[in-house]
Amino acid sequence: MLLRDVMTRGVECVGPDETILAAARKMRDLDVGPVPVCDHDRLAGMVTDRDIAVRAVAEGKNPVTCRVREGMTPDVTYCFDDDPVDEAERVMKQKQIRRLLVLNRDRRLVGIVSLGDLAVRGDTRRETGEVLHDVSAPAAPVR
Repeated sequence: MLLRDVMTRGVECVGPDETILAAARKMRDLDVGPVPVCDHDRLAGMVTDRDIAVRAVAEGKNPVTCRVREGMTPDVTYCFDDDPVDEAERVMKQKQIRRLLVLNRDRRLVGIVSLGDLAVRGDTRRETGEVLHDVSAPAAPVR
């Protein structure tokens, strides 16, 4: 089975020059925590609700004037829509991430795959359980 068969399509993005406030409102309206950052039609990064809290608000930045590029993660992990689902599982385990962006071979964002998408794909629960276990393993605290 390929990622295009299980991914969520129609992912909405924010631009790197939009405000953190606009990104937070999009998260609220879509009921999501992460939002891809796209510069025109190219993936530029990812911003999460935690990024907003830790990299912007906790640093005293004004959400009305602070730009997404100041709080986003520029280096994001992704797979391609024609990769097998097993590849996404491997990457998610290795990187300990719960959501993985999906690009086409032209490197344009076409979807996102989550642990939930993997859980309902019809394969064994053991594999999904292993991914969940490895993704959820505690990381060493950054001090």
